[in-house]
Amino acid sequence: MTYTVDVQSTSRYPAALARAAAAAANQTMTHLAVADGAAVTLLLTDDEYVQELNRHYRGEDQPTDVLSFPAGDPLPGSEELLDYLGDIAIAVPFAQRQAEAAGHSLEAEVQLLAVHGVLHLLGHDHLDPAEKTAMWQAQAEVLQLLGLAAIRPTESEHDA
Repeated sequence: MTYTVDVQSTSRYPAALARAAAAAANQTMTHLAVADGAAVTLLLTDDEYVQELNRHYRGEDQPTDVLSFPAGDPLPGSEELLDYLGDIAIAVPFAQRQAEAAGHSLEAEVQLLAVHGVLHLLGHDHLDPAEKTAMWQAQAEVLQLLGLAAIRPTESEHDA
């Protein structure tokens, strides 16, 4: 399958971070057999911008690690948007703190967050125990494929 993962940044983060995030998003779509041609945008940004997004879209005036914004319905005649899954914003400083607390690299944390974000775009959630179990299972499978089987998600009530 061929997917498009557009990684954008509001700051100069290491290129390896963008590559790691793109690889994780691609692996997630591959593992879940997403339709060929699907696309996502990943934004690597700071805590302040994610806090602004979180306040505006979720009514929560605080930063968080990752936010997912599923694509809406395409405009009539915009067939090329049918495969666009949505946008994911990752707060790199927030991710750095989580990585340090968990004892793994920033790249590994960003990969976890990219996987988590893509799963949300694909309809997974963790609001109730059954949904969370299914989402965490899919996340663990993708992380294992990425060679990150030891990485576990941070139990954050703020991600979406």
